[in-house]
Amino acid sequence: MRRFSSGLLRSAIGIAISVVCVYLALRGVDLAHTASLLAAARLQWIALAGFFVVADLFFRALRWQRLIAPIHQVPLRRLGGYMLVGYLANNVLPARLGELVRSHYLGDREGISRSATLGTVVVERVVDTVVLVAIGALAILVLNVRGVVVSAILVGVALAALLCVALAVTLAAHRLPGADRVAAYLGRWPRMVGIVSRLRDGLRVAALPRTIALAGVLSVAAWGCTVLAFLAVGQALGIELTVGEGALLAAGTNLATAVPSGPGYLGTFEYAGQMIAVAFDLPASSGLALAVLMHALTLLVSSFAGAVALIRLGWQARAGTKAAAGFSDTSESATTLPATRAALLHDRHDAMAPEGYGAGHNDD
Repeated sequence: MRRFSSGLLRSAIGIAISVVCVYLALRGVDLAHTASLLAAARLQWIALAGFFVVADLFFRALRWQRLIAPIHQVPLRRLGGYMLVGYLANNVLPARLGELVRSHYLGDREGISRSATLGTVVVERVVDTVVLVAIGALAILVLNVRGVVVSAILVGVALAALLCVALAVTLAAHRLPGADRVAAYLGRWPRMVGIVSRLRDGLRVAALPRTIALAGVLSVAAWGCTVLAFLAVGQALGIELTVGEGALLAAGTNLATAVPSGPGYLGTFEYAGQMIAVAFDLPASSGLALAVLMHALTLLVSSFAGAVALIRLGWQARAGTKAAAGFSDTSESATTLPATRAALLHDRHDAMAPEGYGAGHNDD
């Protein structure tokens, strides 16, 4: 009951934030002009933008595959399907709950730890935020933008730094003073210790230099596609955007989706896009049309692809997965991967450890 109440509260807060952002985005805007721009949008440019959105999703799937590879090898086609189902859930559920859905879905279907899978998603989010903030900061320097947009990017810089520090502290927690006493105290709850241990297994991919470097490169490729999609959407509406403007729109709108909101980031995406467009001296109505079309296109492509993936993959665990992995539907075992346990015992030598710990094993 407590978990249900907490989830209900998060959902209510997210929906309330979306309602406020929708109001702010629509306030004082010439909606007739926005509607006329959307009605006159050129389909060939919308199709090109859709292609870039698909390319963006491909690079994201490839990035997640590389992040999870040290724990378990998953074919790109299946893993991309799990990711798309999570994105579909994000589009219909508030507060980014789709991230939990895709972690649970992959864990159930592949017979690996859901906690470790969630750890790789956390690392993915950190890498994504760092790359996105870097793109936004570079765009601000190129465009010489001032005002609230700069403040928002600076907040993003602080958030990215905080996430990196938090991740580093989590990975090094067992070496900190008093760690043994904390571990002994937490030993009273072995199930929690097992879950935290496997979550850290997923987070440990952040300590693999080649894996993180490749994830960063793939993030740049993915966001590059998003920038190109914004440029194509601008062309569809008759709005000429520079690469710098497209980059700032991509960074700002997607950083705004980190704010808890209603299903599909409704409101936060539109309001951020409009505010950034106004900083370029575009009319608020044009900025709203730009944000609405880009957001609608992204939701349409990701939702359709997610629905197709869910139908193709099904929801039940694959035949033989549970038996092969010793998987439990009701609890997470306190046993970790043998190879991963060995790596954890030798954390002092992580810098010399080979990448790919625990690959090909199941830990639940």
